[in-house]
Amino acid sequence: MTDINKFQSNLTQWYRKESRELPWRSDPTPYKVWISEMMLQQTRVDTVIPYFLRFIAEIPTVQALAQVEEGKLLKLWQGLGYYNRALHLKKAAGLIIENFNGQIPSETEELQSLPGIGAYSAGAIASIAFGKRVPAVDGNVLRIIARITANREDIGDAKNKKRIESFVRELLPLEHTGDFNQALMDLGAGICLPNGEPKCPECPINEFCRAYREGLCSEIPVKTSKKERKIEKKTVLVILYKNRFALRKRNGGGLLPNLWEFPNVEGALTKEKCRELLPEMGLSAYKITVLKASRHIFTHLEWHMKGFFIDASEVQNSSDWVWVTKEEINDQYSIPTAFKEYLKACNQIGK
Repeated sequence: MTDINKFQSNLTQWYRKESRELPWRSDPTPYKVWISEMMLQQTRVDTVIPYFLRFIAEIPTVQALAQVEEGKLLKLWQGLGYYNRALHLKKAAGLIIENFNGQIPSETEELQSLPGIGAYSAGAIASIAFGKRVPAVDGNVLRIIARITANREDIGDAKNKKRIESFVRELLPLEHTGDFNQALMDLGAGICLPNGEPKCPECPINEFCRAYREGLCSEIPVKTSKKERKIEKKTVLVILYKNRFALRKRNGGGLLPNLWEFPNVEGALTKEKCRELLPEMGLSAYKITVLKASRHIFTHLEWHMKGFFIDASEVQNSSDWVWVTKEEINDQYSIPTAFKEYLKACNQIGK
């Protein structure tokens, strides 16, 4: 690129005029920037804002995060998904206290030594919170630079990513790098769109874009199709006994670790098959009602769920279940978004 200064000027002037008002931008302390970046991984900005505000109000410092009870942390995170992000935050907070005297490190290498922080997040935190001249290359930036350079190689390819990152590094201004990186983020979110027609006439750097000049924006970026998700079928049981509902805690490893769920079994059971199974669970007197089917999509997996409401009058003890009220579920127990249809049914029962 021959006129880097003009590219930088056009982009940063646009950003200062059009940037989104976000709570972590008004006061970009290292802690707030770190929390926001972890929440924003694989989650839309509009979804994150209320979670971020609640999280900062409840856990305002690294020290508080290191000491927070896991149950409270996961409850604050409920609905954001990808719960390992929350567990990584707590673990990283402990390491920050242990290895960095309680201060979030400013160098990308040190940041990447912490759980949950990859190259992009380290670049974002270092540039936005500390003013370091480092790139922050996410999917938005890969798409923008691929279009600017008319790059027809797969943006998912590691070598191509490194080439794009090197290109971005050359574009970085000597000052206000955080603003520049955030400008690229906002440009990707609002102008250089991934799906549909990008808003090229509104783009402040369209004069530098080869894909725009050559009519290639619908063809670039090139991205290899993802593998089809595996489908798992489940039957979810919302069981009521003496005005309390059955919950069980998921295992600490794997998917949705340490979260609470309604009892469920593998496979899509019919009502009759479900009725045959319930005595094995210690339910000897009950009414059974069909609930709405539901589907939840993870990154590499889909759950297709059927549900039944079980109104039980006799229950034998089950060691891996707890019995809690609706109010306790909503106030204390972190239920994954995957079960939101059945949580809604739980809240509606007895109204």
